[in-house]
Amino acid sequence: MIKIHQLSAGHDSANVFSNLNLTLREGEIVSLLGANGCGKTTLLRTALGLHPKRSGSVKVNNQDFHRMDAGQRARLISYVPQYHRLAFGYPVIEMVLMGTQAGKSGWRRPNAADRENAENALELMNIDHLRNRPYTQLSGGQRQLVLIARALAQNTPIIFMDEPTNGLDFGNQIKLLEKIRSLKSQGKSVLFTTHHPEQALSTATRAISMRNGQIAKDGRPRDVLQVEHLRELYQLDERQLPDGYWPTSFINTNTTRQDVA
Repeated sequence: MIKIHQLSAGHDSANVFSNLNLTLREGEIVSLLGANGCGKTTLLRTALGLHPKRSGSVKVNNQDFHRMDAGQRARLISYVPQYHRLAFGYPVIEMVLMGTQAGKSGWRRPNAADRENAENALELMNIDHLRNRPYTQLSGGQRQLVLIARALAQNTPIIFMDEPTNGLDFGNQIKLLEKIRSLKSQGKSVLFTTHHPEQALSTATRAISMRNGQIAKDGRPRDVLQVEHLRELYQLDERQLPDGYWPTSFINTNTTRQDVA
């Protein structure tokens, strides 16, 4: 579904990553892990066309994504950023309705189907009680849930999420990860970044680790996230990350060989 080929991007004179290759297939839930500064967020933003590439290509369904207009892009990929600042205090329901208008030409009022999609997204994220609250008056975690609801209301086949559990309490983290897992059964593809390997083990069908602007490992979460590799990835020693670290309850036992690239 998505093929990233020889993609390079950076800031100022330095490349963040170079000649990077990655594929994302229909129905895959892929987690992207790595230390701070390894290029995870820049990769997502570059693939989406929000950050300029230096070379390479991004194709969706064999079409050059960066040559598409904004409407075409918005019908294919929705995006949940890590941080979002908004100056106007739109009610939550209006924020979510914005997702239903992405990819549609011109300005028009949301119709009944749009409003139903927005209401369903609010209910799915368990934030329907916030529907009339100004977005600017919400906590950071509540805002994150609104952004995810907006992405779901956009109803794209592909969703990019940059640290989707950022700011969420423990209970909402677990509930959100369950919802991300459920998107696989709807045929949606999800690429999400995380700083928590246990989230990849419990949620993803595939894990990709990044180090020094390159893909270090790509495969089943249980194969990629071995303790020895995590020590290398995050520069930890045996005392800080001992053998036998992972409890079996973290491992997604439904992950199969067919889920691996």
